[in-house]
Amino acid sequence: MNNELRELYQQVILDHNKSPRNYKKLETATNSSEGKNPLCGDHIHLYVKMNNDVVEDISFEGNGCAISKSSASLMTSIVKGKTKAEAEQLFEKFHDLVTGKISEDEDLTDLGKLAVFQGVREFPVRVKCASLAWHTLHSALKDENKIVTTE
Repeated sequence: MNNELRELYQQVILDHNKSPRNYKKLETATNSSEGKNPLCGDHIHLYVKMNNDVVEDISFEGNGCAISKSSASLMTSIVKGKTKAEAEQLFEKFHDLVTGKISEDEDLTDLGKLAVFQGVREFPVRVKCASLAWHTLHSALKDENKIVTTE
């Protein structure tokens, strides 16, 4: 990844950390889940309003590092309006991205701004920070009503 691209990615992550999108309790949620990363203290409550099989609305509350919060912010922006199956596909592709299963040469267009997390693979301890919101979403979509942990 070139330096220009790395700098752009850092700006997007910092922007979503400073001004997270969809950061509120969603009173009309039909599903919710809680996620924790005991290693670094990241903690998230995710609220999802499903309409049939579509994520009609989604929000989160919590605290954590810049990567964790910006990942939740970008995730909520991108999965809104997607079907449950589409959201799960994004989860899989995102997880492959941050764990290094997708090469740097692959087309990341379908991930949109989520591609900013490509650099996380270089810091294995940060993979859990970036993926916490996604694992929590996975649980909420299944309506498991359990605490998700990255341990």
